[in-house]
Amino acid sequence: MKTFCLFSSLIHIEITAGGNGVELEKAVRKARRGNDEAFLFIINTIKLDLYKTAFAYLHNREDALEAVQEVTVRIYQEIKKLRKEAFFKTWAIKIMINYCNDVLRKRKHTVLNDELVHVSGKADSYTLLEIEDAMNQLDQRSREILTLKYFHDMKLKDIAITLECPEGTVKTWLNKALKSLRKLLDEKGGMSHV
Repeated sequence: MKTFCLFSSLIHIEITAGGNGVELEKAVRKARRGNDEAFLFIINTIKLDLYKTAFAYLHNREDALEAVQEVTVRIYQEIKKLRKEAFFKTWAIKIMINYCNDVLRKRKHTVLNDELVHVSGKADSYTLLEIEDAMNQLDQRSREILTLKYFHDMKLKDIAITLECPEGTVKTWLNKALKSLRKLLDEKGGMSHV
């Protein structure tokens, strides 16, 4: 019954800022000890980020909502394995990314993060279609890095934690992804906005 109530609260993706980091860490600590109210609080705090991540990968509102529900269950089942409360949000987003990648593998479908164009501010001289085409040609890791950096505005340190690799490696991957994207866009000869 608790699970049903949790899902019904996630159907509405309207959210306000859910407290500061210290408040979130305290709630995560309580949730790890089995406090369901604290779990609802932490999920309500990050559900918009989970939804944005899912939508960026799956490009479909219904699939993104289903992903939020599925990942919420996974978070609930796995929260005791979280090592540091301060990294809860990063950990949860990683679970979402892994879930979305599993869904995409099953579909054998490549996805573009359209919102990346609006967030990054790099799209001024290219049409959305050109960027979509270029992003579709990037490898999965490059799309992931660009999404985390520009769509979620994550710091390189947090991306490194999410992807479980050194920060230097993330810098290298990000640089490579940006160069590849720029090269693909330049080859297309982007159209300037009027």
